[in-house]
Amino acid sequence: MRALLPLCLLALPALPLPAMAEEEDFSQYGTTNPEEMTLERLVERARRGDVDMIVCANGYLATKAGRHEQARIIFEACANAGWTQAMTWMSQLDHNGLGADEDPDRATEWSRRAGEMGDAVGLYNHGIDMIRGRGVAQDVEAGRALVDRAAADGLGIAKRLQAAEYDLDAVTPDADAWKYAPLF
Repeated sequence: MRALLPLCLLALPALPLPAMAEEEDFSQYGTTNPEEMTLERLVERARRGDVDMIVCANGYLATKAGRHEQARIIFEACANAGWTQAMTWMSQLDHNGLGADEDPDRATEWSRRAGEMGDAVGLYNHGIDMIRGRGVAQDVEAGRALVDRAAADGLGIAKRLQAAEYDLDAVTPDADAWKYAPLF
């Protein structure tokens, strides 16, 4: 039976090939079949300020993949659009010099902005910065008050810091101690 199939196909009449269309220029209608979910496409959207949950979430994937420059483009656009989680990621990138030079002042400013918008992580991070005096003038009491607000909002790590009587070693690795040591 299988041997008959090729013979049957040969017995079919030859069908005419379709006429070839002339090459037309459709560029006036935009890009056909654009890349939609590549990181490059999402970074381009962020550059244009066209951000949404999908674009902003991909900043996380970019930074976890070590593509910090691209994560920075995405997170900054999202932060400027009011996404507080992106503000806390910008703070993390700036505190650690990922994708750009380390900038504690800018990092603290991102945390402050997120906290002012009601983000518990922003409150907590800004509180930690104030306790340390990193990126902002040291003010231990004001920093503890921000940590307390984050704890009241239910942030577990803030509650843990309260329980440790604000001992920063309880919530940050001692491997980072050199970074937070006073410069004088």
